[in-house]
Amino acid sequence: QVQLVESGGGSVQAGGSLRLSCEASGRTFRGYAVGWFRQAPGKEREFVSAISWSGDIAYYAGSVKGRFTISRDGDQNTVYLQMSRLKPEDTAVYYCAAGTIYCSGYGCYDLGPKYDYWGQGTQVTVPS
Repeated sequence: QVQLVESGGGSVQAGGSLRLSCEASGRTFRGYAVGWFRQAPGKEREFVSAISWSGDIAYYAGSVKGRFTISRDGDQNTVYLQMSRLKPEDTAVYYCAAGTIYCSGYGCYDLGPKYDYWGQGTQVTVPS
């Protein structure tokens, strides 16, 4: 069992940056792929980014590619989402998720049902 806790959310002006953290407790992230998803009010949850269990491969939604960077620390306890050049449309609750994913590529890592564990979410607000 993995418990996930997100932190680092807040309100930031358009063009600013935030770094979200997803910390694992109960066990490390070793062997798990980790993804970030977000859900804006009135909208469905959408994929943001994911990183493979080895940390070698990262995936990004087209809307954040080039602005967001996902990484995981060497101790395998924390995964980060560095968000830069934030836009009002990035406003959402951001969730991290972990799972043992055996497929690869888009159409795999970007699918919520592939993940077994979810955090409670952290709010990111970028006022327009």
